[in-house]
Amino acid sequence: MSHNLLKGKRGIIFGALDDQSIAWKVAEQCHAEGAQFVLSNAPVALRFGKIQELGEKCNAEVIPADATSIEDLENLITKSMEILGGKIDFVLHAIGMSINVRKKRDYTDIKYDWMQKTFDISAISFHKVMQSLVKLDAINDWGSILGLTYIAAQRTFPDYNEMAESKSLLESFARSFGYHLGIDKKVRVNTLSQSPTMTTAGSGIKGFQEFFNYADKMSPLGNAPAEACANYCVYMFSDLSRFITMQNLYHDGGFSNMGMSPAILDM
Repeated sequence: MSHNLLKGKRGIIFGALDDQSIAWKVAEQCHAEGAQFVLSNAPVALRFGKIQELGEKCNAEVIPADATSIEDLENLITKSMEILGGKIDFVLHAIGMSINVRKKRDYTDIKYDWMQKTFDISAISFHKVMQSLVKLDAINDWGSILGLTYIAAQRTFPDYNEMAESKSLLESFARSFGYHLGIDKKVRVNTLSQSPTMTTAGSGIKGFQEFFNYADKMSPLGNAPAEACANYCVYMFSDLSRFITMQNLYHDGGFSNMGMSPAILDM
């Protein structure tokens, strides 16, 4: 059921790849709630993903952009304002990639040039997006910027590799940039820490299925599905969340506050 929570709002959604992506579900729900937006992903992702299908479904333009490139980001933001007819009200940063994880490099035998690439793609791009929005005066007052993160930023999950540090950096950028954007534009910046989710990217992590089952048992409400995460994102983009900023918001069925669950012992 639509409540038109985002009617009249304009946005940019990064990171939709296929219908398993959280960003894909967010786009569908934003469309259902009345938003207009542009979809973006890296040029290579557009070649093997299905984002064009999503664009047709949501009546959204798809603009390729390398989120590590200031030139690409400024082009994306400028074109988005032209297409949407005004400044941006919300942004979803759902970007993350580790070559070390893909190549199955152990955390104690990491390639540092790959690590730097991970940080640039998965975290520094968040800062670049916000800085580009500011420089182009492209975001409306009381806008909302949201980055997807994970509890490995605070807790040790060995197979998450240097993505853990990347998410820590992402969350720090949200707090630091959130201050400046709050003072200057009343724009709020938050991160959303989601349950393990069966996405194309997540399922590529070693032992993911076993951990998914573990987290589901540990969480009193079970793992939060991608569709529920999309609803939370809509709320964060809406005017209902106007005074929430610089927060890391857990959307994980209670996992983040658990120590031990009897259900785990039963396993």
